[in-house]
Amino acid sequence: MAHTESHKALIWKVFGILTVITLVEVALGIYKPKSLFLTHFLGTSLLNGIFLLLTLVKAYYIAWYFMHLKEEKKWFRRAIVWTLVMYILYLSFFLLSEGTSVKNTMTLLFN
Repeated sequence: MAHTESHKALIWKVFGILTVITLVEVALGIYKPKSLFLTHFLGTSLLNGIFLLLTLVKAYYIAWYFMHLKEEKKWFRRAIVWTLVMYILYLSFFLLSEGTSVKNTMTLLFN
C-alpha cells in the first residue's frame, strides 16, 4: 500500500511540474515579451528557443515517468533517449535553417 501511495504522490508531482511548464508556455505565448521575441539566437528568436526547451523538458517528464523509461535498463534508456535527442536536434536545425532560407528567398522575390 505504501508503494501505491508514493507512486500516486510522484504522479501528482510530475503532473504539477507539467502544469507549471504549460502555464509558463501559455503566458509567454500570450504576452510575447519584446525582449525575448526580438532577440535572435541561433537563427530564431530567443522566445522560440525557450518554447523548444520547455517542450523538450515536458517530453522528458512524460517519457521518463508516464512511459516508464525510468524503470528500464540503462542501455535501453540511452538508446531511446539519445536517438530522440539527435532526431530532435536534427529537425530543429533543419527547420531553422530552411525557415531562414525561405524567408531570405521571399524577401528577394518581393522587394
